[in-house]
Amino acid sequence: MISRHTLALVLALASCSLGATTYTLEPRHSMGTIRWAHLDFSNPTAQFNEIEGTLEFDPAAPAKSSVMVTIPLSHLTSGVADLDEDLRSPTFFDLDKYPVATFTSTRVETTAMPDQLKVTGNLNLRGVTKPVTLDVTINKVGTNPRLHLPAVGFEATTTLKRSDFGMGKYVPQVSDEVTIHITSQADEAKGYAALMKADAEEAAAKTAKK
Repeated sequence: MISRHTLALVLALASCSLGATTYTLEPRHSMGTIRWAHLDFSNPTAQFNEIEGTLEFDPAAPAKSSVMVTIPLSHLTSGVADLDEDLRSPTFFDLDKYPVATFTSTRVETTAMPDQLKVTGNLNLRGVTKPVTLDVTINKVGTNPRLHLPAVGFEATTTLKRSDFGMGKYVPQVSDEVTIHITSQADEAKGYAALMKADAEEAAAKTAKK
């Protein structure tokens, strides 16, 4: 019987023709942090994880790349219970109304450094859409040795004003500008989907035997 990894590799190689490859962001290895200044004494952070999305990427022509990302804000946490309540409240992210944020790229630019890009796109947060530019560093392009799939990893940073998205309370005591840092790993989409399907079927079979 063909193994799940062999099946995924066959599908990946079949789909990786010349040109851009479609990748799926791994939710377990894609996450970010938000950092702000509090009274200029400290720089607290909050983390969001399980980022989902797709990436079109060709290392030979990175300017033709594109990315679409969904961030489930229900996972947003600072590690401080009362601060988390504030962040999730209507004063800030208002998660009951706006449970996700999205980013869709509109332009990718190369820089003097071969592993660095500028990715501009539309960030939709709390019902407001604004253009945002990310400084992106490509960590690695190669093969994921665990999944045996083509993979790419990157870091992305940007600074934006929270007041632009309707979250301006406590400015300037709490800084208007916040810094966002995202790290992500993405695997070839068809092979990754095949692995996830195989895992789900295996889990279902085990459950059925119990």
